[in-house]
Amino acid sequence: MIDPTADELAVLTPRERLAFRVTHRMNREPWKTLWGRFQRSVGVGWIDLCTYNIMRMYGLDHLRSMQRTRATILVANHRSFFDFYAVSAMLFKHTEFIERLYFPVRGRFFYEGPAGLFVNLVMGFWSMYPPVFKEGDKRRFNEYSHRRLLELCSEGAGTVVGFHPEGTRNQSPDPYSFLPAQPGVGQLVQATRPHVVPVFVAGLNNDLPRQVMGNWTGGPPIRLHFGRELDLAALTASKAHVRTYKAIADATMRAVAELGQEDRRMALAGEFGEPAARLARGELPRARTVEEP
Repeated sequence: MIDPTADELAVLTPRERLAFRVTHRMNREPWKTLWGRFQRSVGVGWIDLCTYNIMRMYGLDHLRSMQRTRATILVANHRSFFDFYAVSAMLFKHTEFIERLYFPVRGRFFYEGPAGLFVNLVMGFWSMYPPVFKEGDKRRFNEYSHRRLLELCSEGAGTVVGFHPEGTRNQSPDPYSFLPAQPGVGQLVQATRPHVVPVFVAGLNNDLPRQVMGNWTGGPPIRLHFGRELDLAALTASKAHVRTYKAIADATMRAVAELGQEDRRMALAGEFGEPAARLARGELPRARTVEEP
């Protein structure tokens, strides 16, 4: 397991360095295996308790039937802070292939202080790692995060990395709109050739109490659509170049969008209730929100 250089650590604030060192340690063995067991038991238990009435899943057989010989990247749209919490909990509950789970995240919250560390522990069991920084000189640290992701994506079966190709949260009220894919995920795929599986997520909002209460008050269903493993061989065989990375990233988002169109078809057919059907018909709320009405 590689470590950052002293120069890379030096660009972070003291709080960020402390938060990174704690999380970095928790993602080493034997800690990583221990926290994975907590994710599969405690984490799945409380997320399942809060969503069992409204959780809907499609395409899980695609994952169950995969012949896994390498690490897996899950590529998903990004509309809620809780996208990958829901996805990972359901995969832990209904499949057996995850042994080590990682979600690269922006360092602005999870690595700023005690609150971010607490959320990473109680909701992610330290899997919000490695951090990516967008602010000024802190971007130097991302050289390490990139090396670490290359290392993770080169591991064998059992390692799963969750990735949002859009790079940031889409705040459009249209659940079937997407931001442009960023080339970072394409660079990882081109360099390491992992299994790549698209996921479309809908029905989650960013108000945690409201989201939890919706499980008992008739909130909109959470829909997780898992696609087939992507065949990206023709693209990954191309020369390592930013154009290749962008083409791979675009291909992953097209696959996510196709799953989104299947969700839209189901919503129009009334399978998820009238609020979801209104959104599918384009009857969008006036306020900018990621929540379904």
